[in-house]
Amino acid sequence: MTPLIGFTPDVDSSTPGAILDCTNVIPYASGMKGAPTAASINGVPALAATCVGAVAATLLDGTRRVFGGTASKLYELSGGAWSDVSRGGSYSLGADDRWDFVQFGNATLASNKSTTIQRSNLAGAFADIATAPKAMAIEAASGFVVAFNTNDGTYGDSPDRWWCCALNDETSWTPALSTQANTGRLVSTPGPITAAKSFGDQIIAYKDRAVYLGRYVGSPAVWQWDLIPGDIGCVGVDAVTDIGGAGHIFVGRSDIMLFDGTRPVSIADGQVRQWFYNNVSQAYLYKTTVVHDKQQNSVWIFYPSLASSGTVDEALVYCLVTKQWGRATQTIESALNYVAAGTTIDGMASVSATIDGLPSVSFDSQYWSAGGRFLTTVTTGHQISSMTGVAGSSSMTLYDVGDDQTVSSLTRMRVAYQSNPTTATVTGSTRNARGAALGSGGSGTYSSGKFDIRQSGRFHRAIVSATGDWKAAAVDFDLKPAGQR
Repeated sequence: MTPLIGFTPDVDSSTPGAILDCTNVIPYASGMKGAPTAASINGVPALAATCVGAVAATLLDGTRRVFGGTASKLYELSGGAWSDVSRGGSYSLGADDRWDFVQFGNATLASNKSTTIQRSNLAGAFADIATAPKAMAIEAASGFVVAFNTNDGTYGDSPDRWWCCALNDETSWTPALSTQANTGRLVSTPGPITAAKSFGDQIIAYKDRAVYLGRYVGSPAVWQWDLIPGDIGCVGVDAVTDIGGAGHIFVGRSDIMLFDGTRPVSIADGQVRQWFYNNVSQAYLYKTTVVHDKQQNSVWIFYPSLASSGTVDEALVYCLVTKQWGRATQTIESALNYVAAGTTIDGMASVSATIDGLPSVSFDSQYWSAGGRFLTTVTTGHQISSMTGVAGSSSMTLYDVGDDQTVSSLTRMRVAYQSNPTTATVTGSTRNARGAALGSGGSGTYSSGKFDIRQSGRFHRAIVSATGDWKAAAVDFDLKPAGQR
């Protein structure tokens, strides 16, 4: 059998194992599978308005606080309800502002370009840090909180400026040699700072076409910023994710990159790069959201499609183990890694009064386990939902099999399912020359481990459609010269 090599629309159509197109098919450690659907988190109501940033913050004792932000409020999820933890009065975020969060000891900090950095320590509401700037992005490393693309009373709007707080004191931002609070600019390349993410005890700052590596060097500079060679950067504040110490994956204007601390390298070229930039909305590319699904060891790249008017409505999925890609349809407002409260058998009644009313989530999912971790999105309707629901409809268009010399008959094909779908069908097509238009072929239904399908041509293509959870590793085609049995 031929192993599946993932969603690879940029390769030659006859590349063995290639998936030329797919819907809701994603990679995992042993092959491909149907993408999970979003399932509402047990007992959690919707936010009051569109979520423009969310985080599950971990305190020093291991407990967690979950926050969601809207254009006018900050909310904390507690006891199955969203509590308003905004500072006194409301916020007024700009049209493209997003809340960016960072944890510094027991203090949770939240920022955006329209709001003085907010702080909530251990519990309770947020409040302004009086000496802090407004900042598009914040990160923490080496005992400092560092803010980027700032606005403050001294320098005004400074898109290329950074600030750091005093050493080990996130409440003090007035520059002073004695405290090491400081500020500076990244001016070796043009444009504003677009994103920032910690990398161990360092911080990586991104512009649209540049990457800077920041490290603590002590007074008087405090932070030194080295420009990484290359004409590549990050498109937006949420378009980068840390993959657990191995580096950052981020989306640039022309490629999807991995930065391991030395230089950015493409992870999409020759597989999905050209397809992605042909199908993403360039006008709203900055809204891309990249999240590392730690449990599944994969990265989800949520992006606005060409058909979008600003909504993030599609996703590419990259498996860090196999280096393969998949694609899913999912409309989101925000994304985060969530930690479940857990549910016991006795507690099932609090989820649903009937078996039929339970969420469509497998019972072996992290969704049900106390401390279980899973990728979570805030979907349309402002509802926090886990990406653990049973897969819905999915399809994958397989590579062309055949050759230029022989007219052949396709009589049967097999998909090496490791978990069978609920239902599955195949629809075939043929053509008699490379590059020629595809003509209609046969069709068949999955039965007894195979699809029976009858069609003739020099090249054969098959679209496998399925419902329900399934996993597959390889495919096989039974081809014979036309006229033979």
